[in-house]
Amino acid sequence: YLEHYEFRLVREALMEREILWAMAPHVIWPMRFVLPIQKGGVRPAWMVRLGLFLYDNLGGRKLLPATRTLDLRKDPAGKPLKPAFARAFEYSDGWVDDDRFVVLNARDAANRGATIMNRTRVVSARREGGLWLIETLDEKTGRAGVHKARMLVNAAGPWVDTVLSGVFGRKDVHNVRLVQGSHIIVRRKFSDPRAYFFQNPDNRIIFAIPYERDFTLIGTTDRDYKGDPAKVRISEEEISYLCNAASDYFSEPVRPEDIVWTYSGVRPLFDDGASKAQEATRDYVLKVEEGNGQAPLLNIFGGKLTTYRRLAEHALEKIGAAIGEKGKPWTAGSHLPGGDFGAERYETQVRALVSRYPFLDGHHAERLVRNYGTKAAELLGSVTDAAGLGRHFGGTLYECEVRWLVEQEWACTAEDILWRRTKQGLRLSKAEAAELDDFVSKLTGGRKEAQAAVERA
Repeated sequence: YLEHYEFRLVREALMEREILWAMAPHVIWPMRFVLPIQKGGVRPAWMVRLGLFLYDNLGGRKLLPATRTLDLRKDPAGKPLKPAFARAFEYSDGWVDDDRFVVLNARDAANRGATIMNRTRVVSARREGGLWLIETLDEKTGRAGVHKARMLVNAAGPWVDTVLSGVFGRKDVHNVRLVQGSHIIVRRKFSDPRAYFFQNPDNRIIFAIPYERDFTLIGTTDRDYKGDPAKVRISEEEISYLCNAASDYFSEPVRPEDIVWTYSGVRPLFDDGASKAQEATRDYVLKVEEGNGQAPLLNIFGGKLTTYRRLAEHALEKIGAAIGEKGKPWTAGSHLPGGDFGAERYETQVRALVSRYPFLDGHHAERLVRNYGTKAAELLGSVTDAAGLGRHFGGTLYECEVRWLVEQEWACTAEDILWRRTKQGLRLSKAEAAELDDFVSKLTGGRKEAQAAVERA
């Protein structure tokens, strides 16, 4: 971002790191990144060091350690790398479990009175009598709904233009540029807790990050995407690119057969006309449509997860101006569910959980705190022994957690639980996953029948 002169975005993102860490220290935590330097490399050492100096000082860093220089011939970080890399810079950044983070924001909104309608499609939206009339379809139950609103916010991410064209009937809509980013997960390539930042000859970068204790995550790619964002999948070309890029640095090559899982996402970048996908801005743009007494529409284009809170504050400013109701920003000092234990007290929280539930395996307790923070004790409740956890599905996944995820976090399928809520899909066999799928189907089916009975009463 600094190379593309996005100083405002960089400053805002850097300022947000420690705020978000304090909000949710169970799903966001600091991480040190090792950036190997090679003579004659993509960027000279002085340029990299200058960029890291700005990185250290633009955002009002308070808790995160500053950049330092490493001798990779002596530092353990050099052990998995090729001998050609003798020097590196080590800098601070943050890591977020993005799936958990999104769910926690939804849970927090629900706790504050919002109605969360996941797996519900907007069929149509039209202005009527100074209001919006929105028709929806619950894809879980097939039930249709009608809702009224004074203002509508189109925050559909990669589908924002699809909503404008399909729901609102707009023509020639081209506000966002869809850019695919794919990741591969392989068996652990290094034991060091630090992550690696690798520069590639095409001027792109990739990361190699310790992942779920026994794995290494390598990513990401940047390529334009033209299809349905819901159907994005990693390509063979991307797999080769990531394996080759990582193998340029690691002594032990990364091969396609090492991959245990892949995932891909689509970034909805505001289309600023950049020639290359990696050069497109990651900043956000908010546009309000109103006039002639009609109900206003706010469209949100672009943005990145790190700046989501500031984007939301700016969106509320637009909403307040449009409907005449304004509140003061308050989220900077708040906590997401389970995050009320202090940014630097994660280990203390794990010890407290083990003390209260001594039958828990250490890795199990650590994962529960990573996923749920202080809510882990609420999930476990009055359980007094391992049998009280209920049916064991594999890994560290038990029935009590599955029921919690269905009841508290809108999990509808085994895939929701294994890959979006817990990442235990990395540890369950196909047979175990099938058993979980059967259990969740019965559990959610019973809940749907009970809900339907209440609605009929």
